Amino acid sequence: MEEIKPSLLEMVNGDDFFKKILVVESFAYIEPLRKRFPAAEIYFVTTDEDLSYKNTIYLNYREERLPFDEEFFDLIIGDLTLEVVTNPQDIAAGFSTFLKQTGSWLTSFRNIRHWKVLEKLMRGVFGGIVSRMYTRTEFERLLYASFYKEVQILPLKRNAPPELLDRLINAGFDNFEDDLQAEFWLVRANRSMAELSLIKSLFTPEIRADLSRILHRIEYDIDTEDSVKNFWRLLDAQGIFADYAGAFIRSVVIHRENFYRNVKKYSARKDFEEIITVAESLYDFDTGDRFH
Repeated sequence: MEEIKPSLLEMVNGDDFFKKILVVESFAYIEPLRKRFPAAEIYFVTTDEDLSYKNTIYLNYREERLPFDEEFFDLIIGDLTLEVVTNPQDIAAGFSTFLKQTGSWLTSFRNIRHWKVLEKLMRGVFGGIVSRMYTRTEFERLLYASFYKEVQILPLKRNAPPELLDRLINAGFDNFEDDLQAEFWLVRANRSMAELSLIKSLFTPEIRADLSRILHRIEYDIDTEDSVKNFWRLLDAQGIFADYAGAFIRSVVIHRENFYRNVKKYSARKDFEEIITVAESLYDFDTGDRFH
């Protein structure tokens, strides 16, 4: 497997707070992660018995199931984790099951469109027989098909000799976003979109499930008056504030017009106007006066 400079920490944001982290094969990330997240539990999975760390599990993640509960980790990190695998989607989807709903997977992959690869092919040379290489588009599709909701990708570049780059472009190779010079792509795949991660982090799964059930009963006219009362009871009992309620409605409710009409009909809460405003700003949709 080709070496890659440990760069995935560039994909960690300033507001990230990871409590449980799994490092996959890439030992070089352990110490920087310990410094950045000193209170985190860090686990390490590898087949290399020469590498030692207190929370090391020696197994082949490509062939054996990881010995952890589902939704155990806030972060899984490791370079080139889909480079030598039989079914990359199985591995990608498998990692997603070990991530919390607010969790992220950081990895990288070699760009098959990099000038260095294309130059070798032009000379009839290619050494990646046992390795998988991907285009950016192919890798993104794989991740979305593996239950990730948000994907961020950054290039790790090695620039081409100008004359070779011109030659490739003149031969018909598109250089969209300068990807012919991206030797590796750094990837952050999130289980949830950013706004939904916040929603899922503030209240327990049981409270979110109750709220979701009540919202659906209101929008589908099931015991509507009682369901509206239960909606307000839950918000008051759990301290669910307008911004949160609006964002949750945006993520759950499909038939918004019917939902709004029902809540307006069976309640006179002034704060519902604030909830509508939040929900509709996230929908980027103007309700006008239809629900007043």
